[in-house]
Amino acid sequence: MTSTILRAATLMGATLTMGFAAGAFALYAHSIMPGLHKTDDRTLVAAFQAMDRAIINPWFMTTAFACALVFALAAAITNRGTPALPWIAAALGLYLVAVIVTVAVNVPLNDAIKAAGDPSRIDVHQVRAQFHEARWAAWNLLRAVTTTAAFSLLTWALVLHGHSTS
Repeated sequence: MTSTILRAATLMGATLTMGFAAGAFALYAHSIMPGLHKTDDRTLVAAFQAMDRAIINPWFMTTAFACALVFALAAAITNRGTPALPWIAAALGLYLVAVIVTVAVNVPLNDAIKAAGDPSRIDVHQVRAQFHEARWAAWNLLRAVTTTAAFSLLTWALVLHGHSTS
């Protein structure tokens, strides 16, 4: 009974936090970046700097970013030998792609635009060009797709878990 509860709890945690991560990446892909794209250089630089500083907080970093990885890994471990495991493992693999893209592409671009300095004192046109807005958005779209797919796979794993316990 305890192992069933642990399997369910880790799988529910993985699904919920993966949903948070997918939502955050999708929000950037479908509204924030298209909206910023239509703004002038100073607005994009200032807004992106402010949003990136704001998103680096304990709430987002734990509930949406780190916990999705931790819970997915825990769900894979606790659901060994169950019909849900292949779906959980695939979701974990997809999320690892999103984490790698984040660390290798998006974070360095975020850090560079923040390091550029106060938008009232820099060449915002040059900073925007060096930011590679289209590259950031394209790689973020990949993160949105992989995390949404991972969320879907974890949701299916929950269904399978429910069938195996009924």
